[in-house]
Amino acid sequence: MKTRVIPIPQSRERDLSKALVSRYLSPVIRAPSVRSFALLGMTAWFAWLLLPKPPLLDGISFSQCVRDRNGKLLRVTLSADQKFRIWTPLEDISADLIDATLRYEDKYYAHHPGVNPLALARCALDLLRFHRVTAGGSTITMQLARLRFHLHTRNISGKLEQIIRSVELERHYSKNEILEAYLNLAPYGRNIEGAGAASQIYFDKPASKLSRPEAVALSVIPQSPTRRALHIDRDNHSINLAQSNWYDRAKIDSNAEFSMRNFQPRMQTEQKFFAPHFVQQVLESSHGRDQIITTLDFEKQRAIERRVTGYIASNRNRSIENAAVLLVDTRTMDVLAQVGSADFNNAAINGQVDGTRSPRSPGSTLKPFVYALALEQGLIHPLSILADAPRSFGEYNPENFDREFLGPIRACDALARSRNVPAVELASHVAHPTLYQFLNTADVHLPKPESFYGLALPLGGAEVSLQDLVRLYAALANNGQLRLLRRIENDPVAKSRRILSPEAAFLTLEMLGNVPRPEMNCADGTHSAPVYWKTGTSHGFRDAWSIAVFDHYVLGVWVGNFDGRANPAFVGRTAAAPLLFQIIDSLRAAWPEPSVPHLPPPGSNLKRVEFCALSGDLPNQFCTQHVEGWFIPGVSPIKTCDVHREVLVDVASGLRVPLDDGTRQLRREVYEFWPGEFLTLFEQAGIPRRVPPPFLPNNGSELASRSGQKPVIVSPSKKEIVLASTKRIPLRAKAEGDVREIFWFAGKQFVGKAAPNQVVEWTATAGDYEITALDDHGRADSHSVTVR
Repeated sequence: MKTRVIPIPQSRERDLSKALVSRYLSPVIRAPSVRSFALLGMTAWFAWLLLPKPPLLDGISFSQCVRDRNGKLLRVTLSADQKFRIWTPLEDISADLIDATLRYEDKYYAHHPGVNPLALARCALDLLRFHRVTAGGSTITMQLARLRFHLHTRNISGKLEQIIRSVELERHYSKNEILEAYLNLAPYGRNIEGAGAASQIYFDKPASKLSRPEAVALSVIPQSPTRRALHIDRDNHSINLAQSNWYDRAKIDSNAEFSMRNFQPRMQTEQKFFAPHFVQQVLESSHGRDQIITTLDFEKQRAIERRVTGYIASNRNRSIENAAVLLVDTRTMDVLAQVGSADFNNAAINGQVDGTRSPRSPGSTLKPFVYALALEQGLIHPLSILADAPRSFGEYNPENFDREFLGPIRACDALARSRNVPAVELASHVAHPTLYQFLNTADVHLPKPESFYGLALPLGGAEVSLQDLVRLYAALANNGQLRLLRRIENDPVAKSRRILSPEAAFLTLEMLGNVPRPEMNCADGTHSAPVYWKTGTSHGFRDAWSIAVFDHYVLGVWVGNFDGRANPAFVGRTAAAPLLFQIIDSLRAAWPEPSVPHLPPPGSNLKRVEFCALSGDLPNQFCTQHVEGWFIPGVSPIKTCDVHREVLVDVASGLRVPLDDGTRQLRREVYEFWPGEFLTLFEQAGIPRRVPPPFLPNNGSELASRSGQKPVIVSPSKKEIVLASTKRIPLRAKAEGDVREIFWFAGKQFVGKAAPNQVVEWTATAGDYEITALDDHGRADSHSVTVR
């Protein structure tokens, strides 16, 4: 918008010919008295030119205005001198307010040089007669001088200084600049200064949007701001004055007069502080900017606040009193909504604490990143079979939340069902980076060294904030690229930094799509749209979490108490997830968007093939049940299924034989050859498996030994260097289901024997060893180990 120009009278035309000047004016100019006046005029002119340039608004502090992405005012702060004073350019002030102010305060503003001689003459007579000023003679320029330089103008010296300052202002600044400064400093009652602040506080709108009655009501306040300040709860002197005295002279139509009689201002004390936690964080990083347009979406913020309020109210019987929510647009990392607590003004719940920034135990919400690292490092693919079974990691013995074990389970299901033991097992194997190193790379800096957290880290053994979690989940949505959260519109979109491969990020998010949503009644049909989400429950039931990626958003929810009080109701799935899905469903209903399928990143190294539904390997000719799945070629541990095998069975005995020697009637059957540890887990879980029958006695045991898989040494790892100070070195191996015992050797020295997956402890001296695991069918595996 172009600057509005106030019409100012132009100097007289001086285009008389030289002849006319010479003929009529030269004799006058040559007169002595005229020459004296001319000299005086020239002196005044030079004095005018030499007037120093006074500051206009230099050093004046203004309020900071924080607005949402659509211009909705969220908060006006106090200036350094405790005023509500919003800087507003002249072009952003209503023409009605400018016109009304000039009519009421200074109708000759465009024509005088800063002072009105007639008004000053009247003031001079007052001073001579009464030794004080009884009627105002100040122009807008003079009022600006009084406000700007804090002048006391009720005495002669103060009035003279006001006049001089006014002339100085007119000498160096345009009429528009002076009027703009005045309308930014004029008092409008209480601690409200300037048209911008008055418009926002009294009428909840910018100065450019004022109606004519509103503009007229404001125009009369600066002359007597204490008496004429607008109020909502009593008669308004300014409205009455404008209506009875000045309003009619403004020649405003009757419709406007009717609206003037009926409009009501808003009390300054009613100023709302919208999105308080968000605004507070914005102001901390605003670097003193006066006008701040943020990324917040006010409508989404209010919708989420209403959901939080309703959820807390309906769950008070479960002692659920507080929650925090963060909504981010994954495309730009714009923070669209930030609810730091259930009620900012509720001291009983420490409502002014920002729950999105407070470090808390995240429960299982970090598990997806263990799986992402395992996928990236080639330890698993989504259909790999993991063991959900009792397991000790030194002195650490993790348990599942339900204190049960499911036995063999697909990696995708282990993550979807948030099984603890498989996650810890994977965390014990990921390296370069470990989970701790990964978090550090992602700018989630934990206060203690990695050894302090150990393998409890993926189960919530460290404290992180909701903002950190939302950033991490956004990296999954952005194909492994991490970016900072963005809160101010003018700030550039932060550069991204890769923390995961695109393939690992895609597969992890895909796995989170298998998590079933909690049972909820919802009639808007939004259940069909995909949501990729995870819950978390901190140790001791102090924090409940739920994080989701959906459409182009990441939504994080925390439920708990800021003082750390435990509550058995603080379970991620039953305390945080319902609120999460209430918010998701309400956002989708209010702002519907077409569902976008989750597709691999362009150019990514991913392939979708059929797997054996049982083993999670590529199917062989004996696998009858297939399932499609993704893997990363050259990275994922892909092999052909060796669980399903065809064997020869003696029809008469039902026992297995290694080969057909023509002496018996045989049939070919397919059985499942599971490692012994898995077979034990299936048995413990009560899941029957089709295991092969034993071999027919005295029927070629040497051939039998060659027909199966050798054991696999699990501990120690190949070429591992073990410190001799370690008193006992654990030896452990996996084997097929038909193996009953494994015999351990260090070189040629027998160490001991144990069942598959059981530990034999070996006490060793320094040296290089060949460790051998020999099963009871004669099949062996060997590793070289160095003891120092």
